[in-house]
Amino acid sequence: MAKDCNVALIGQKFMGRAHSNAYAQARHFFPKTARRPVLHTIAGRNKPELEEFAQVWGWQHATTDLKDITNNKEIELVDIGTPNNMHREQSIMMLEAGKSVACEKPLAQNLAEAREMLAAARKAKKQQTFVWYNYRRCPAVALAHQMISGGKLGKIFHVRAVYLQGWASADIPLIWRFDKKVAGSGAHGDLSAHIIDMARFITGEELTEVSGAASATFVTERTLPTVGPTGLIAGGTKGGGKKGKVTVDDAIVFCGRMRGGGLATFEATRFAMGNQNNNCIEVNCEKGSVRFSFEDMNLLWWFDQTEGPRTAGWKRIMCTSAGNHPYAEAWWPDAHVLGYEHAFINQVADMMNALGGQKPVVPFADFADAYETQRVLEAAMLSAENRCAVKMADVK
Repeated sequence: MAKDCNVALIGQKFMGRAHSNAYAQARHFFPKTARRPVLHTIAGRNKPELEEFAQVWGWQHATTDLKDITNNKEIELVDIGTPNNMHREQSIMMLEAGKSVACEKPLAQNLAEAREMLAAARKAKKQQTFVWYNYRRCPAVALAHQMISGGKLGKIFHVRAVYLQGWASADIPLIWRFDKKVAGSGAHGDLSAHIIDMARFITGEELTEVSGAASATFVTERTLPTVGPTGLIAGGTKGGGKKGKVTVDDAIVFCGRMRGGGLATFEATRFAMGNQNNNCIEVNCEKGSVRFSFEDMNLLWWFDQTEGPRTAGWKRIMCTSAGNHPYAEAWWPDAHVLGYEHAFINQVADMMNALGGQKPVVPFADFADAYETQRVLEAAMLSAENRCAVKMADVK
């Protein structure tokens, strides 16, 4: 029987639900992990809401005092599921208390805060860190990573990544995601972070330069919220008569150059009406191409350039075959498809194995890895603000 790993989670909204479900389900679908997650403590600011959340999701304890976590030697892993402005303080607090930390993305509001978090992680040599770049653990994305890292596609020419959402219409109130003091940035930190990470993860290459960045804020004022989100991005929010200023980007585009000489383009927006969660990437290489869209997340499309023109074409790979596709053996028969929650569950299983000294199915984004994504986020913002190319060597 695997040794229990007592987990504390800070934050009980959208990500709190996703993470709670992942910890609860991982032990059922991945019963042989090196460690077994235990939902020990849920923490937040609203005591009545926390107690109800704990009862619904199976947390043993609820607290509004983070010292109840730092002082509890039973707790080994602390999950930071709070808004971006809290990541630095809470992560460093928990690392200094001897806890391993799993932090939501992006790593921090800005590069300076991320740098402090990385230093704390390096100092805490006995603990491990993880960042919730959960799309890495969609079987199709993990397969793309394995195909390219295994040399099946050869030299990389192009990376084309977009993250298109359409929920931020003018009637949505001024929730925290529109406030730079809380979020750090808008679509950029929220969505660009994911596609930068996916590009780095799938290709195995870092960016060496960012250029041509442009950002825009389409709705500059919004009504102040009288009712906050009920656990989704903005669902259930209501605004009053007064308005406040939007201080983040609604959309951003930028270009990049990869270490191997390939070119990359990135686009992130909350105003692509008709798109709900269209997180897409296409990688074009000398031996073929791969393409993924999260709105059809079980599929990876592959074009084999080595195949003759008589039969060449895009191949549709249903990534649900046990023993052939990453993580598929834990789930259902072929084409009994997976959903949004499964990437989180897959990550919990990998974290439990890592805490037990075993290797994950595919590499993690730890604080050091996520810091590299934060550097690209910073470079793109500098490029947009100064209308110039930015060498990654100058962003430290």
